[in-house]
Amino acid sequence: MTMILVTPLSALHETIEKYRPSHLVTLLSAQSMIDTPADILPQNHLRLSLSDITDVTAGLIRPGADHVEQLLAFGHGWDATAPIVVHCWAGVSRSMAAAFILLCARAENGAEYSIAKKIRARAAYANPNRRLVELADRALERKGQMISAVDAMGREKIVEQGMPVEFPLDMMIR
Repeated sequence: MTMILVTPLSALHETIEKYRPSHLVTLLSAQSMIDTPADILPQNHLRLSLSDITDVTAGLIRPGADHVEQLLAFGHGWDATAPIVVHCWAGVSRSMAAAFILLCARAENGAEYSIAKKIRARAAYANPNRRLVELADRALERKGQMISAVDAMGREKIVEQGMPVEFPLDMMIR
């Protein structure tokens, strides 16, 4: 079964070992950026340098439209024959937003609420980065549905970091 896996950086290598993904998305600050793991082909590793912020903050990289465009193009190039792993520092905000975006991009318009609800059911701590979601909502022409769906998820459980979580494509986008 093919899936999107979200994990914190601390569990990345174990997750790669266990699931043998073909693709990897890293969302970290420039100072924390990692090299491509040996088990991943360099062309199958998208490294997005951005901070987990929504507003302009001195010294930090605010998520931009270019980050979302790169993510969507990378996701479009993933053939889903093997899992894709998405990670950030904690596996809570940037990576959850990226997984939500990738799932919405594969689903039909109107599936946003269902996807958000399923993410919440699998990860009570998910808190998708609102700026990334807003930019993806525009890029995918969802007319606010993605933002509304994330808002409808309700408050997240506060944790220091998440844990690896599976989002099977067949379950998430139907």
